[in-house]
Amino acid sequence: MQLQNHLEPMVVDPVNEENDNQEEEAVIVENSNLDLDLFSSNYGGLGRLYRLIFIADRCPGLREEALLMALAHVQTTCNVALYNKIIQKLHQPGLSSGSGGSGNLPDVAAGGGEAGASGGVSSARSTQSIPGPDLQWIEAKTKKASMKLEKLDADLKSSKVNSIKESIRRGHDELGDHYLDCGELSNALKCYSRARDYCTSHVHILTMCLNVIKVSIYLQNWSHVLSYVSKAQATTESTDAKSVMGSNKDQSAIIQTKLACAAGLAHLATKKYNLAAKSFLAAQLDSCVYNEILSPWNVAVYGGLCALATFTRQELHQRVIMSSSFKQFLELEPQLRDLIFKFYQSKYAQCLKLLDELKDTLMLDMYLASHVKTLYSKIRNRGLIQYFRPFKSASLERMAGAFNTTVSGLEDELMALILEGLIQARIDSHNKIVYAACVEERSVTFERTLEMGQQHIDRLHMLLLRAALIRQQMHVKPPSRDAMPGSSGSAADTLSELQGS
Repeated sequence: MQLQNHLEPMVVDPVNEENDNQEEEAVIVENSNLDLDLFSSNYGGLGRLYRLIFIADRCPGLREEALLMALAHVQTTCNVALYNKIIQKLHQPGLSSGSGGSGNLPDVAAGGGEAGASGGVSSARSTQSIPGPDLQWIEAKTKKASMKLEKLDADLKSSKVNSIKESIRRGHDELGDHYLDCGELSNALKCYSRARDYCTSHVHILTMCLNVIKVSIYLQNWSHVLSYVSKAQATTESTDAKSVMGSNKDQSAIIQTKLACAAGLAHLATKKYNLAAKSFLAAQLDSCVYNEILSPWNVAVYGGLCALATFTRQELHQRVIMSSSFKQFLELEPQLRDLIFKFYQSKYAQCLKLLDELKDTLMLDMYLASHVKTLYSKIRNRGLIQYFRPFKSASLERMAGAFNTTVSGLEDELMALILEGLIQARIDSHNKIVYAACVEERSVTFERTLEMGQQHIDRLHMLLLRAALIRQQMHVKPPSRDAMPGSSGSAADTLSELQGS
């Protein structure tokens, strides 16, 4: 039975965005020391399933274990479509390189693979350890989902007949929860969005926004995520909401952290790394209860890498190293904490070595994998810029040693930075020295002085003109309230008379 047939038309339809943050080709991680049991315990709901499937598609060594764990978890839900998809993946003869993109995951949940496994099983795996499709489970879950949908739909219609707004809102939320459990994300989003018209308090509005944000993240509709984050933040800042939420500070902190994490994830996905870093840095560890989307470890890694890639040295010190709240996140990943300190201490070779050690683990993160190459490049470039900034000249050989690279490779990197205008320098390839470009500070100072003088003259002219207008009483007075009809339109006449005088 097609569950979506029970839905009426919706005012807001989800839009699958064309994100440009996907890699052209999936990177396969051959060796990984990731502990899947510990990893999966940090997540729940669809978030756990999507992450396990992503790991299975990217890491051949963990493929079977990840899919079996995903299969066990999906059987606790009514998501028959995703169950069929996992069964198909388990019976594929090898690793499918084209199915690993994180952008495919919402389609896996909303669409539906057909039951049954065709094709041979790889000789490296035992066919006895791989289960086939459980047709009884599929039939039972499909029937259960259909019956529950009919009941929820009947309850909602009854509430609409009685015009009870609270019951209608709760009915839409329950329908949304049911569709989410079945993996029908588009229908879940429609139901959660419909609840908006029946919210009677700020708490209800926040609940609606958080539900829409969660499903929009699964759908990777990032503009929708940011839109509802803004609505939720505006709601929390209202006077009524503050009075309600003030009595429960813990709940208020949890909501603020969820909104910060959702905004950070959306900015990360759209490659706005500076905004992503600032959003993740606003999260609180004690209030980070968002395992359906990400874990505290993810907040530490996403925020730390984005900060390294975009923050100035001063910002890195003030917002990351000296931040009492983000320090707690960094304690969850000592290696990340150490590399941030090494970067700040200008020990770039050690920092880059630690980054390389983390790379395989980061490439198995569904939200970060497509950004690892870009972030690593930005971090390295920022290190090169900071290294050269205090000097008028620097030895390419010593600089290459500091960055664990060759002189020729360093020349290419510096040339790219010079062409982009990020470093004002010139390279002496014969003597292997890079010189800072000479800047005529005297002429720059004169130009700046003349510009400020012209701005001051313009400001004085404006003030003199205003004073002259006031002295001559050249202004248009609004008509008096007791003026006769027809006389209220004399403002234009007054203006023309003043202009004529």
